[in-house]
Amino acid sequence: MKNIYKILIAFIGVLAVSCNADAVDERPVLDSVKVPEITAPATGQAYVLDVEKAQQEVVKFAWSAAEYSTNVVIKYTLLIDKKGGDFTAAKTLAVTTNVTEASILAKDLNQTAIDLGGKPEVAAMYDVKIASNVSGGFVQTGKGVITISVTPYVGKVDYNFSDWYLVGDATVSGWDNNKGNQILFRSGTNANEYVFTGFFKKGYFKTIKNLGSWAPMYGGANGALVYRATDGDADPASIEVPADGYYKFKMDVQKLTYTFEPYAAGATAPIYSTVGIIGSATSKGWDASTAMVKSSFNAHIWTLGVTSLNDGEMKFRANDAWDVSWGGKTAFSGGGTGDNIPVSKSKYLIYFNDLDGSYVMIPNQ
Repeated sequence: MKNIYKILIAFIGVLAVSCNADAVDERPVLDSVKVPEITAPATGQAYVLDVEKAQQEVVKFAWSAAEYSTNVVIKYTLLIDKKGGDFTAAKTLAVTTNVTEASILAKDLNQTAIDLGGKPEVAAMYDVKIASNVSGGFVQTGKGVITISVTPYVGKVDYNFSDWYLVGDATVSGWDNNKGNQILFRSGTNANEYVFTGFFKKGYFKTIKNLGSWAPMYGGANGALVYRATDGDADPASIEVPADGYYKFKMDVQKLTYTFEPYAAGATAPIYSTVGIIGSATSKGWDASTAMVKSSFNAHIWTLGVTSLNDGEMKFRANDAWDVSWGGKTAFSGGGTGDNIPVSKSKYLIYFNDLDGSYVMIPNQ
């Protein structure tokens, strides 16, 4: 009887394998039928990019639809390379799904040209072509290539740092996470250290990384930072401010520690009528200051909206005079010295604290 069962099980196994093989043989085979090709713009077009129109569409690419032997979802990749390149080091201008056109913003074409070795304000030639694939395979790459000329402007400089902002009823923005939140000033020598010296109201606060989002976030208690990576993670405790006044908050995101201490000098610190930037990197050179905007919540905090700066140096000074001035040795953030701050040409959002000379300059294109 056992042998009969064994024979029956073996027969069923062979039958199942046979059926599966037949099913595989009957599956539709996907073949490439028609390669996509760029249809617009015409080859030979020239694009002189304008930093003042960085957010505007500069060109719309269109291409013919790829065809496969079966109705499938097709992913298109628009590729660009230096003229004469073999596209092994090409950059991706756009990716679409079942859509045969893509609008390219000036800022994106600009950065791509620079990434391919383009020099600001110098025209260079680039080749563009289209490729398609299905689920990452069955790649079809257009044989036709169009050539365009691109003259880029000075793009955003490399800024490999994170910025953190205060949020909470003890701060200028209250519990609104996107309402002029106070930025923390990053150390010029340790990118993990952040500090804010200034006025707090009685209440509570936390720090957020991205304006408009509640994660990533830091809260904490008793000097220990608690990190919240996503909205799905537990909400960390808020840091308490016991009374209105001036305090110094410092956090280290690597060590996950913080300090929050009274800052007695804040109450008697001088109040300046104006603070501005000055230097060879500014539009007025060393001849005159460009005024910053004073915070109505904290009279020692100053900001300057998106501002064009050149290669050069700059400092901060009070009351359009040299009696009181501040500087730093490091680009983007730092402070507390009388040195000229090094600047690379770009547009920047600028923040300054006259209590301790801290600054943050965020490239913004």
